[in-house]
Amino acid sequence: MRGTAQVPASKSESNRALIIQALAGGGTLSNLSDANDTQLMQRLLQEPAASVVDAEDAGTVMRFLTAYLAMTGRQATLTGTARMQERPIQVLVEALRQLGARIEYTGQEGYPPLRLLGRTPESATEDSDFTELTVRGDISSQYISALLMIGPMLPHGLRIWLTGKVGSRPYIRMTQALMQHFGAQCRDLGEVLEVRPQAYQPTDYTVEGDWSAASYWYAMVALGPAGSHLTLPTLRRYSLQGDQAIVGIMEKLGVRTEFLADEAVRLTQTNSVSRFAQDFTDCPDLAQTVAVVAAALGVEVEMTGLESLRIKETDRIAALQTELAKFGGYLTDEGSGRFRVEAPDFQVAGQQVATYHDHRMAMAFAPLALRGALTVEAPQVVRKSYPQFWKELEKVGFVTDPTPAPVY
Repeated sequence: MRGTAQVPASKSESNRALIIQALAGGGTLSNLSDANDTQLMQRLLQEPAASVVDAEDAGTVMRFLTAYLAMTGRQATLTGTARMQERPIQVLVEALRQLGARIEYTGQEGYPPLRLLGRTPESATEDSDFTELTVRGDISSQYISALLMIGPMLPHGLRIWLTGKVGSRPYIRMTQALMQHFGAQCRDLGEVLEVRPQAYQPTDYTVEGDWSAASYWYAMVALGPAGSHLTLPTLRRYSLQGDQAIVGIMEKLGVRTEFLADEAVRLTQTNSVSRFAQDFTDCPDLAQTVAVVAAALGVEVEMTGLESLRIKETDRIAALQTELAKFGGYLTDEGSGRFRVEAPDFQVAGQQVATYHDHRMAMAFAPLALRGALTVEAPQVVRKSYPQFWKELEKVGFVTDPTPAPVY
């Protein structure tokens, strides 16, 4: 396994930058992600008169647009796929209601679809304290990011008190960094986040490469033949993305990272450890990749911080347990939020991997093709975050059979 693989631009950065750009009223965004979620966000932001807004299966689109539409006083129905209508949004809706938004549920209480009926704006007064909210931090950081991004537009700004264990905090820091790039003033005081009332300024921004997508190439090097190495462009040493944690995690799974001068990394295969523990609270999107690689290498991993995986595109914990078992791998729930990856007899021998409408299931299991043939069901799901994934695999030597389903 040798060569250069192109990773997409960061979807997380792109979707935040698009919302902030819209609130700022301008600025040029370069190197936007070509992921379906980002294209969808762009399209929906460019349709200001639509009475029905369909977020499809995109969590960031649903949550960020809920806050954006509420802040801008839009009257519309915000909906999504059947799975999206099973993903909770009550924490965000209740917070927005406290900010004056009028939002109704059109189906099950606490879940999309939502009917947005405008907003009763606060009256601005001099020397007023922040508008204050208390928000649970142990569900999805996207709720918190959605609220932060509208904070500068509120007459008194916003102070958010976080309760409980805060998950995916690097995504919150990413949001704050992008806000500051566009002229906002915000502070992270641990359990308190503050945003000053100050209009965003139109600003240009270049999105970096996606570390979540890079994780699949780390898996390729880890599972490839001896001496495997790859170069990945557009990845920064000083990244806003929490998933850069893959650098340290994959060091334990036998991949060394070298940062190059031109915003690129070189991955080189080394030796893995026999066992380790990893907390995924701040990087839950890496969990599937790590579980699959560890099982294939026979490395025992204790995994914690997986709570948010239950409410992703699918129940990712259940999906991992089902699919790993096909290969002789196990993700065992040991209670108290601890899971253990073990694989005493892991083999790749023509298995068929179900993807559950989840792009990360497809890409996490694809590297196993380096150990034997397998079939990936519904491979088109990768369009959500990495549309060129299969083509990039072909460039480095993977062979595909497109009928009846692509085999990788």
